[in-house]
Amino acid sequence: MFNNNNKPHKESSDAVTISNIIGKGSHLEGNITTTGNLRIEGKVTGGIQSKAKVVLSHTAQIDGNITAHNAEVGGEVKGTIEVTELLVFKSTAIVWGDIIAAKLVFEEGAYFDGKCKMGKDNKNLQEESEKKSIANHCINPI
Repeated sequence: MFNNNNKPHKESSDAVTISNIIGKGSHLEGNITTTGNLRIEGKVTGGIQSKAKVVLSHTAQIDGNITAHNAEVGGEVKGTIEVTELLVFKSTAIVWGDIIAAKLVFEEGAYFDGKCKMGKDNKNLQEESEKKSIANHCINPI
């Protein structure tokens, strides 16, 4: 009666409130996967996946793809950014790659070089470009 073994697991309810920080001056090589928020002030060489929000400060340097629920970019990214909700480019953002987002905000001064897909029903740009690449290489000689 007093033993409550059916208690919900606290870890799952706190997953989104967990914050992770890669500090300025740090360099991480490898992929990052988290269910919580992530703030990066240093350099990451590898992919980033978060089920919450990713924030890149003006000092952040990312060489890899980013997938998140929400994201705010203030630093430099070389790779695809895919966000299911809101993607914000701060005035200091420099992005070399494709972006996919439901909603997109550009502050004045932000730089972006790549393709963009917006809206709830967007497709993955990487899959589309791979299909086009395969189609271009599969031309039958006469």
